[in-house]
Amino acid sequence: MSIETTLATEFPSGVVEPEYELWGEVDVDPAGVFEDIPAADRAYWDRARKFGLEEVRPVIDGHWDKAEYPLGLAKRLGELDLLRDGLALDGYPEMSVLAAGLVNMELSRADGSVGTIAAVQAGLALRSIVDCGSPEQIAHWAPKLARAEVLGAFALTEPTHGSDSVSLETRAVRVEGGYRISGEKKWIGNGSVGGVTIVWARDEQGSVRGFIVQQEWEGYTGTTIEGKLSLRAIWQAHIRMDDVFVPDSHVLPGANSFKDTAGVLFATRLGVAWSAVGHATACYETAVQYAAQRIQFGRPLAASQIVQERLTRMHSELATMQLMVMQATRREEAGTLSPVQASLAKFTCTRIARTIAANARDLLGGNGILLRNRVARHIADIEAIHTYEGTETVQALIIGRSITGISAFA
Repeated sequence: MSIETTLATEFPSGVVEPEYELWGEVDVDPAGVFEDIPAADRAYWDRARKFGLEEVRPVIDGHWDKAEYPLGLAKRLGELDLLRDGLALDGYPEMSVLAAGLVNMELSRADGSVGTIAAVQAGLALRSIVDCGSPEQIAHWAPKLARAEVLGAFALTEPTHGSDSVSLETRAVRVEGGYRISGEKKWIGNGSVGGVTIVWARDEQGSVRGFIVQQEWEGYTGTTIEGKLSLRAIWQAHIRMDDVFVPDSHVLPGANSFKDTAGVLFATRLGVAWSAVGHATACYETAVQYAAQRIQFGRPLAASQIVQERLTRMHSELATMQLMVMQATRREEAGTLSPVQASLAKFTCTRIARTIAANARDLLGGNGILLRNRVARHIADIEAIHTYEGTETVQALIIGRSITGISAFA
């Protein structure tokens, strides 16, 4: 065979792209914030980490791409005792506020939809019953929700009242033996999966009340919202309730005003900040690994000065987020965390997470928009957490009111 023939038939090896390993171990604790985590809390964290790597990682891209609800993963969360958000339940070991935050962070680090399933199930639905329910309601529903035997939803937001949730107009009319509820709710995670929905509605005196509504009841329709570009692996519903009868046994006795609703939301706002840390961690570690493995201009991207500067910036921003959530968590455990401080944590961490994700996506170039390379899924899902539990603007107005003493809401 001539030299010319050999050269013509050899395949140029340099055009074959390698498989990038983007889920490996990277130092994601720049300031040593997590070095002294107590053993009991670290056990929850490690369990969530193992679940993310071994059970979420192999399947999540398919669920996200097809907008399929990962029911099996939701059930596993219950089996692994990762659905309590720090709430104390009979028969369960103690789960601290810090452990809950670390679990929230780690689940979101694996996938935002999985993290949101846990946040809705435990932080909102289960918490509403534990904080506002009767002993009988807690005994009946709390174990089922904690084990994911029943999926739970939290229905506050309405199609015409998003950030202005205090103006909700869903009505609860007193009738013999219970209430009749009519109204619509939107963006309700788990609202169309066949479980229970904690519905917030105004009674005839104008007070906001809480109700446990079983989704199979007559008059309840939960339609899964399609066409989402974020959190595609959790079903969020547009709910319509036409004269749904709710018996007295399903009325939450401790939910009698919007203050009670706000109490549940306050307890979960810090969880959103922890979730943002998880998303940012995933984007940062992906960027670090890709920069080390991607060869351009004859050397790894990581050898470029500008790439090192950007990774350093992300490194610094991640440490800032971690320090903020840890400080806020310490205050929550001490009972001194204020609503404004919770808003500050959410406002700061979701903003920084967006910045880290954008930088990571840019460092990955064209590969940054592929699902298999992680960042695209996280950058899309961060857009959802940036909005839910109070938009950036609403959080800014809460903080601004604290700074100035002047309310800009009205």
